[in-house]
Amino acid sequence: MFAAAQSPSAAFDVVCLTASLGGVSAYREILSALPVRLLRDADQLSPGVVHVVPAGLRAAFSPECGVSLHPVHDHSAADPTFTSAAAAFGPRLLVAVLTGRQQDGALGVRHVRGAGGRALAQVLATSEAPGMPSVAMATGCADFVLLLPVLAHALISLVMVPGAADMMWVPLPPWAAVIPSAMAT
Repeated sequence: MFAAAQSPSAAFDVVCLTASLGGVSAYREILSALPVRLLRDADQLSPGVVHVVPAGLRAAFSPECGVSLHPVHDHSAADPTFTSAAAAFGPRLLVAVLTGRQQDGALGVRHVRGAGGRALAQVLATSEAPGMPSVAMATGCADFVLLLPVLAHALISLVMVPGAADMMWVPLPPWAAVIPSAMAT
């Protein structure tokens, strides 16, 4: 699980990525040229730095970019992390669900879209384990489903290019399973 903070003037100043099986390769492709730092409990997110949530933990965020780390007991780190980030950052949040097994991330992307944030997913054919991206897509809340190299460029564009977030806006389908921010816990 990764979280990165950008300058407050960016359309998306917080980006969260999640993956499980096959995630190391996916992360390496997306993050190879960026500064990375392991998060510790009570850290603050720093602009321009990729923060790594240690294995076996999930992150909870404050609107002031504070982070608290908590143990994961059910192999579900993405859902509570995305849900917390959605509550803290709302429309400033961009998430991506990458390769992985099971259903982690599906509930979280519903909260992200309900809070006005955006969600991307990795193309199933390029996922070592397609479970996580497929359930994220099934919610109807993924703005784009992209090949991994394209997803990396999309993240950069959405965060760094002025106007890209508005230009690449996709309306939700009427059947999308969004959880409005008022219902988030």
